[in-house]
Amino acid sequence: MDNWIVVVPIAIALLISGLVGGYIVQIWVGRRQASAVAINLESELKRVELKQRELIDEARRQAGELRDEAEREIRERRGEARRRDRRLQKREESTDRRAEALDRREEELRGRESDLGNRRNQLETAQREHVEVLERVSQMSRDEARDILLGQVEEESSERFDQIVRESEVAAKADADRKARWLVGLALQRISADHTSVSTVSTVPLPSDDMKGRIIGREGRNIRALEAATGVDLIIDDTPETVVISCFDPVRREIARTALTRLIEDGRIHPTRIEEHVAKARKEIDAIIRAEGERAAIDVGMPKLHPEIVKLVGRLRYRQSYGQNVLSHSLEVAFLSATMAAEVGGDPQISRFGGLLHDCGKAIDHEIEGPHALIGAERCRRFGVPEAVAHIVEAHHFEVEPTTFEAFVVAAADAISAARPGARRETVELFVRRLEELEGIANSFPGVERSYAIQAGREVRIAVKPDEIDELGALRLSRDVVSRIQETMTFPGQIKVTVIRETRSVGTAR
Repeated sequence: MDNWIVVVPIAIALLISGLVGGYIVQIWVGRRQASAVAINLESELKRVELKQRELIDEARRQAGELRDEAEREIRERRGEARRRDRRLQKREESTDRRAEALDRREEELRGRESDLGNRRNQLETAQREHVEVLERVSQMSRDEARDILLGQVEEESSERFDQIVRESEVAAKADADRKARWLVGLALQRISADHTSVSTVSTVPLPSDDMKGRIIGREGRNIRALEAATGVDLIIDDTPETVVISCFDPVRREIARTALTRLIEDGRIHPTRIEEHVAKARKEIDAIIRAEGERAAIDVGMPKLHPEIVKLVGRLRYRQSYGQNVLSHSLEVAFLSATMAAEVGGDPQISRFGGLLHDCGKAIDHEIEGPHALIGAERCRRFGVPEAVAHIVEAHHFEVEPTTFEAFVVAAADAISAARPGARRETVELFVRRLEELEGIANSFPGVERSYAIQAGREVRIAVKPDEIDELGALRLSRDVVSRIQETMTFPGQIKVTVIRETRSVGTAR
């Protein structure tokens, strides 16, 4: 008990002393922390003040630079303004000087105009006096003298013009002939073509004249059946061992010829057999047409044509123009066009294609109204032929004006193929009529004494009266005759016009 009395006060004292000590320690630690915080705040404040001073210095420096730059720019602008003022002042001074000079020049011009007016009046007076003197001396009025002078000048000018034209024509013709001969000769050397040998009339030989009766049949039923099945006319006359087939469609005529030949070989001629052989002949001719069209397309390097275009080309095998086979002519034009185009810088492929198809309209021109060139061009466009080729087809006879180089090349090749020796035949009536027409055109001009159409109508020689037509007049006459022939006639190739003027001087010694 006594121990507790002693221990308790001691414990209380120790507890109090511990609390006091802890409080003192806490106060000391707090002061130390506050001191550290104060020190940190003070150092941070110093850094902020230092940074502020740096920013202030930088702002002052930049402000100084801006002020210097602004002052420099102001000085430059002031200098530029002063220079502009000086230039404007100089311009004003120059303008003033020019205005003064122009005023002086205007005064001088007014003085000169006044002087010129006086001189003009003097010249007009002198001219009137001179004209009056000339009229009295020449005993002609001014208008009469002017008309005579103009007539002389016009005559001299016309003669000089004709002389220049003649010299130019001679030079141009020589150069053109040389180049044309070389180009056409080169093209023709590479192309070989047959002469005209196919007739436009189909004939079927008979083994004997007895076969004519069998072809006619009882009461003409066989011949009527054959004509109805083929659409042709059979002419059976007194010609020995021959039957003539007449039809405007060459394909029908060929079908009829083939069918009739097979019937004659078979010997059994009656309507049923006629229909069978006509059907077989039609299939055979269709196959030949396709084969010929494909062969022609391959020959010109166009194997992938539309089947309808191939058929058109193949049908040309049975078409003749003045005795010339149109398919052979088309192939010839295709090769000529390609050769000529290659030599002068054109497109050989387009020219070859256009040359092959240029007459394709002739295969159907008996079925549709219109020129074969336009018909063929329309059919080509319908079946996907390139527009450049379709234009060649429609322009090769100038129904449409040619707009491409290849169109002109194909038109020239077409004329060459038709006009070469042996290419075409004419009937005697057409030949004589063309010669008479040529001589009639030549004789219709004044001063012509005689005219002769020679070389199968390829040349006209005109003899003129020398006392009515001079040398330059002969040149004008040849041009006029050529123009009249081109305007009024249709002819293959070209026609040469030669004007002959002969002067004879005759003297008699006595």
